[in-house]
Amino acid sequence: MSESLIPISIEPLEEGGYLATSSVLQGLIAQGRTIAETLEIAEDVARKIVESCIEHGDPIPKGVTLKFAPHKKFDFNIPVPVDA
Repeated sequence: MSESLIPISIEPLEEGGYLATSSVLQGLIAQGRTIAETLEIAEDVARKIVESCIEHGDPIPKGVTLKFAPHKKFDFNIPVPVDA
């Protein structure tokens, strides 16, 4: 499974709870009762946005760091010494 590092900001709301947004991932808006809940929701929203980009062949937004490459098939030729 791939992992992305996405910067987010969390701020308290006047009516209570917290709001998470990201300056690099448009569409990431998450609201929760606690910081932990807000982070959990933000993680799910971010995952769906990045997966959608990958699935549709859209570029990953600048500022989003892929920690591991997305699942792709890699073909290699490796040398194997054989006594003949």
